[in-house]
Amino acid sequence: MHYGLTIFPTEYSIQPAVLAQAAEARGFESLWLPEHSHIPVRRESPWPGGPNLPDMYRETYEPFVALATAAAVTSRLRLATGICLVVQRDPLHTAKSVATLDRVSGGRFLFGVGGGWNAEEMRNHGTEFKSRFALLRERILAMKELWTREQAEFHGQYVAFDPVFAWPKPVQRPHPPIHVGGGFPGAVARAIEYGDGWMPIFGRDQILERLPEVRARVRAAGRDPDRFEVSIFAAPPKAEVLARARDAGVARCILALPPAPAAEVEPLLDRYAELARQLG
Repeated sequence: MHYGLTIFPTEYSIQPAVLAQAAEARGFESLWLPEHSHIPVRRESPWPGGPNLPDMYRETYEPFVALATAAAVTSRLRLATGICLVVQRDPLHTAKSVATLDRVSGGRFLFGVGGGWNAEEMRNHGTEFKSRFALLRERILAMKELWTREQAEFHGQYVAFDPVFAWPKPVQRPHPPIHVGGGFPGAVARAIEYGDGWMPIFGRDQILERLPEVRARVRAAGRDPDRFEVSIFAAPPKAEVLARARDAGVARCILALPPAPAAEVEPLLDRYAELARQLG
């Protein structure tokens, strides 16, 4: 099982390049950065994590720029979005950002995607909350065309463009792995249709108990369960939880770090790395 890290990088936290070097030196597999373009002052959408939305949600860096700085100072660490709010992004620009980051990192990018939860944030991007998953689907399918075809075109309900040239193409073929975030069963169905793995948040689903059903659904769709990764996002750094995940066949546990300075984060990295070594 792989061990990744996630953090909301901010102007007052450990900086992405510094964290990436520290993570790679300690043997972590991946670094996952979230995305929020902004947080509306007047907000009605409840945050799934509790009654009060933490400040880091409105203060986080742009993920592709931050990950590019991490890519420049590492050679093995995988760089990932956790998650990219594709429903708030133009697919032509996003496809280029994904392919460029995969190029400059030498094929180390993992594309975590999702539909998001903040209806007011989406609305400022012209996205309707109720149709976000249909929009997500079309934008992912359109980007696959852009990544894999010399002359790409797409004609859907939400995304439409005539034949275009779009470069660069990603290093990874046919494209960087797509990890679909979200709950059971909706996100599992979306991941099976157009993704390479499912990435639920710890504590919001009975993830380990559902794994046999998830694998059965993957198999029923004609896909290989061994090539469909399940990653647990924000897994707690507890030996008993991580051991159960490892034994259940989870591909990756992603451990959360606070948006704190390096002096506070580095001891946590040491503790998490020791735990990963003990578990194997």
